[in-house]
Amino acid sequence: MREKILLVTGASSDVGATLVCSIQGNYDKIICHYRNSTAVIEELQSQFGKKIVPVQADFANEKDTIDFAQRIIDERNTPDHFVHLSATPIANKRFAKMQWEDFEKEFQISFRSAVIISSAILPQMVKNKAGKLIFMLSYQTVNQPALKYAAAYTCSKYAILGLMRKLSAEYIDKKITVNGISPSIIETKFLVNIPELLIQKSAENSPLKRNLIADDVVPTFEYLLSPAADCVTGQNIAVTGGN
Repeated sequence: MREKILLVTGASSDVGATLVCSIQGNYDKIICHYRNSTAVIEELQSQFGKKIVPVQADFANEKDTIDFAQRIIDERNTPDHFVHLSATPIANKRFAKMQWEDFEKEFQISFRSAVIISSAILPQMVKNKAGKLIFMLSYQTVNQPALKYAAAYTCSKYAILGLMRKLSAEYIDKKITVNGISPSIIETKFLVNIPELLIQKSAENSPLKRNLIADDVVPTFEYLLSPAADCVTGQNIAVTGGN
């Protein structure tokens, strides 16, 4: 029987690690991409052994990204399911002070990598007549108020939203589902550049009176990766706690 494989980019993030821990029992192998957070990946390996296959790559580098995708194919680790979480920490920077390089870096790490990896793995999913892709988006893409001073992050999420909708339409007849998840602010190390006062204000304005944590978001990924969501595609699912 063929192995069931999951690929998670940004697996060393708080959401990535929580997701891997929650669903590892459903897969024979989990390809865990990371850039430099080796401690998190090593902890996952200590818990789940050889099932965790770490692959390092810097998506800010185009060649590194292409090599990463090719390595997955060459080592016969083409995933049945792909979860794309990679992004840069949100920058708290006014548009007037931003340079094109700020946008370019975000698009390289988040959007370009999504395109390159999807292009590499989709042909095999078509042959298998099955596959699931899930992209991490943002509550800003579901008509929520825009996050101030985060233009590059916001633009990249809208680009990925467009990719998600395009792929879902093109592969709908191939038994491949493509969806997005749009959470509101999640309290993780991803917010390292955001002033604490803004994080607290976000929590106070939420009906939950707190920001989301990784455990609030992971169940939606679990659902979309499950057979229960085989007929769900092209959806951008908001996880906002009522915001």
